[in-house]
Amino acid sequence: MHNSIIIADDHPLMLRGLSDFLKSKGYNIIGSAKDGKEAYNLIVKLKPDIAILDIRMPYKTGLEVAEDCKKNGIPTKIILITFDKGEDLYDKAKELNIFGYILKEFAIEEIETCLTHVNNNESYFSEEIADYLNANTNSRPEILDTLSKTELKILHLISKNNTAKDIGDILSISNRTVEKHKSNIIKKLDIPPIQNSLLIWAKENQEFLN
Repeated sequence: MHNSIIIADDHPLMLRGLSDFLKSKGYNIIGSAKDGKEAYNLIVKLKPDIAILDIRMPYKTGLEVAEDCKKNGIPTKIILITFDKGEDLYDKAKELNIFGYILKEFAIEEIETCLTHVNNNESYFSEEIADYLNANTNSRPEILDTLSKTELKILHLISKNNTAKDIGDILSISNRTVEKHKSNIIKKLDIPPIQNSLLIWAKENQEFLN
């Protein structure tokens, strides 16, 4: 007999599609919910072995439901499904010891593999997400490693549209010192000395400056 499962998603078609698919495969679906609050209440009431949760739902996100389960010692194993490939959500899921993390566009293809892992007390994180994050990590410009910590901070602040005066106030340094740092950054990054070239470079590479 398969473990008991509840499914929560605020998109009715996704909820029904996943539920019908798993039922057709013999899985024991004991409940479904259309928002995070309802999902958490179902988990408390039905005590399912596994909860498959959309990350972004009204009232409570899938991550918030997982957090509440962990905080209150509820042993239900959480699988998150998402369209989002963001690193912050992925890292948070890892921190919460989520058992499964898969992309919605591959949910039907991957959910059985994921459930098999979870039933064996193993975590399953979609390779598509890991590959995407690794690709982004690998594409970080190596030339950034030539900058000092202060220069990286200044470049980050520039990417957020801060002026030299703003940066001086934030870092408690003079405008002249800021301009000197900016000049050094331009040299190190080999940026053409044209108007706003440093701002343009910082904007284009903003994701690597956080």
